[in-house]
This record gives sequence, structure tokens and C-alpha cells, in this order.
Amino acid sequence: MLQQRSKDTKETIRLNALRLFAKSGYSAVSMRDIANAVGIQPGAIYNHFPSKQDILVDLMMTHMVDLLAAANDAMEGVEGTRNRLVAFARFHISYQLDFPDHVFIAYMELRSLEKTGRQDVYVKRDEYEAILREVLEQGVKEGTFKVANAAVQTRALLAMMTGITVWFREDGELNRDQVIDCYVQAVLQSVGIQE
Repeated sequence: MLQQRSKDTKETIRLNALRLFAKSGYSAVSMRDIANAVGIQPGAIYNHFPSKQDILVDLMMTHMVDLLAAANDAMEGVEGTRNRLVAFARFHISYQLDFPDHVFIAYMELRSLEKTGRQDVYVKRDEYEAILREVLEQGVKEGTFKVANAAVQTRALLAMMTGITVWFREDGELNRDQVIDCYVQAVLQSVGIQE
């Protein structure tokens, strides 16, 4: 029972830190702020995380591991480079919309990571980028896609698709599926496919 309570407290710390970091930024949030949000004494956080930096690394690494697993699931069994590109784009955009706080922290707080944590997160980011880059490289090799540089195109597409979290609102003029369709069309056009 005590172990379960400790596990629940750790998860509560994570969720509140995630919310606070996304709202105010990592540097503006103190351990005391997190403790107050959780309803515990500041010193109690150290039973679960040695530092605020460790909380940030944990949040980012968990996000990247979950993102990679979900992306691999979304791409499994999808045949053909065009279909794989569409599947990746639909997955990426949907994931961004489903987890905006995680996405915000994963991209905007990279600057707050210290060296060791940054290296670990970058390894996972590189693995994720490789999924899209390999699709683009295969499409170029087959003559299906026109891309000057697959690495640059990968980063450009990821930045474009991730940007949806900045402006999309569920009560907007277009619904989620319509917006995703627009983004998929833009992704296809960016590799020379007109539909």
C-alpha cells in the first residue's frame, strides 16, 4: 500500500510539473510551486526526484518513448511510401493535438536541459525523426518524392506539423479531421505530389 501511494505521489508530481512547466515555463517554476500544486511539503518531492532538472528529463524522456512507440504502432503494416508518409503525418498531427502540454515541453524546453539529459532526449528525437526521414529517402529513391535534402525536409515538415498546437482550436471554423486533411495535403505537396 505504501509503495502504491509513493507511486501515485510520483505521478501526481509529474502531472503537476507538466502542467506548470507548460503554463509558465521551466525556469519560472520552483520546486515549491510543484509541491504546492501537489499538496505536499517541498522536501517530499526529493523522495521521488533528486532535482527539478530530473523532473524535466523524466517528462521529456517519457514523452519521447511514448511518442516513438505510438509512431511505430501507427506505421506498422502500412505499405508504400506515399501511404507511409500520409500515415506518419496523420499520426504526428493527431498526437500533437492529443498531448499539447507534452509537445510544448518537448520542443520549447530543450534549452533548459543540462548536458546529460539533453543527450538522452536528442537520441530519442533522432530516432523519431529517422522514421520520417527514411520514408522521404525511400520516396526519393523510388522517384515518388521530389526532395532536395531528406534531413532538412524532415525537420521542416515536423516543425510545420507540430506548429498546429499553437493555433488550432476545437471550436474553430474547421474541425480536427478537416484541418488534418489540409496538413496532409500540404505535406504531400511539399514532396511534389499534387492531388
